[in-house]
Amino acid sequence: MVKKWERLNSEYLGDFRIFRARADNSRSPRTGNVHRFFVLETPDWVNIIPLTPEGNVVMIHQYRHGTEEITLEVPGGMVDEEDGDPAVSAARELREETGYEATEVIHLGSVAPNPAFLDNRCHSYLARDARHVTGMKLDGAEDIAFTEIPLAEIPDLISNGTITHSLTIDAFYFLELYQRRNNQ
Repeated sequence: MVKKWERLNSEYLGDFRIFRARADNSRSPRTGNVHRFFVLETPDWVNIIPLTPEGNVVMIHQYRHGTEEITLEVPGGMVDEEDGDPAVSAARELREETGYEATEVIHLGSVAPNPAFLDNRCHSYLARDARHVTGMKLDGAEDIAFTEIPLAEIPDLISNGTITHSLTIDAFYFLELYQRRNNQ
């Protein structure tokens, strides 16, 4: 049986606005040897699938510096402490990135984005009855365009590689499970 490792000590290597880098020295319960591991401490993230009354998903195009590509994904971002609840952060990100609001926000599920070196969770939400009500409120580092796509087209966009963001794909899987459970 696999057992939890004992963290002996930690050293902070730097604070980089959206994450803090930490080095941990941890002891293997199997061998007793000490190994060094690197962890990025970062706030939880949210994704929100805005579904319009017409059955369209509001998606965003956004440049991503890690892959140097423009991606097609659902709105999302970091959970802000002042929001107090990931659902509040999800609704805020939806409004800021698209100008849409929803009558209901439903938690679909959560994942550990990469438990090998990230300490956070990504929470996925469904925004029901999403409607465009205001202008976008982007910060200076965001360049986003939104579009509506029929929900029925999403599986093809995933399988053909148009949607590649893993956390967006997770969110749509959670939506599929939600719809199955609720006979939708």
